[in-house]
Amino acid sequence: MTRISPGRSGFLALALAQQALRFGSFTLKSGRQSPYFFNAGAFNNGAALAGLANAYADTLLVSGIRFDLLFGPAYKGIPLAAATACALAARGYDCPFAFNRKEPKDHGEGGLIVGAGLHGDVVIIDDVISVGTSVRESVALIKDHGARPAAVLIALDRQERGQENGQENGQENGHGSGALSAAQEVEQSFGIPVLAIARLDDLLAFVAAQPELVEYRSAMRHYRQCYGIA
Repeated sequence: MTRISPGRSGFLALALAQQALRFGSFTLKSGRQSPYFFNAGAFNNGAALAGLANAYADTLLVSGIRFDLLFGPAYKGIPLAAATACALAARGYDCPFAFNRKEPKDHGEGGLIVGAGLHGDVVIIDDVISVGTSVRESVALIKDHGARPAAVLIALDRQERGQENGQENGQENGHGSGALSAAQEVEQSFGIPVLAIARLDDLLAFVAAQPELVEYRSAMRHYRQCYGIA
């Protein structure tokens, strides 16, 4: 069993308390039945958002990755990037941030980008990576402005194979090790690391240590066996 750090355990405990992390039976967009669900939108008060931002900031600083700017893709990434910039400033790193509009503005300052201009090494901050569409769009936007994508920083990495890859490789039953997770596909496609506050392996260790979650342990292990990356 993976050992979980106090920081990751604290993040998952906060997510559980906020009901951002829930256990039961949930139908995902892929059609899979998952025993857990994560929704960063449930960090919807000041104290909870500050706790989440601290976890993002700690994860980024511990990684040692050089960065000049934080970028939050619309819409969930916007408050995440802003709050993480505040958390970094409290640690002595006064980092600018920016975000995009869904549609270009044709009056006032105009354009797609709000906040600091995209420059230097940019870290993309989002809640999760599902199919990677948001990341691809963000990488293209950053490069179009002459900046460099340095990393993607997310809250939770589900560490499971993309459904299309699994089906193409005949692995939807969980056997085999050829398919990549969405995070791995991003790393492979763009040559940048994906950082996560916590991963599925951490979540399994967290569940194993919580007596009140004992009823979900078997389902979690089964889901990991069926859909997890090797």
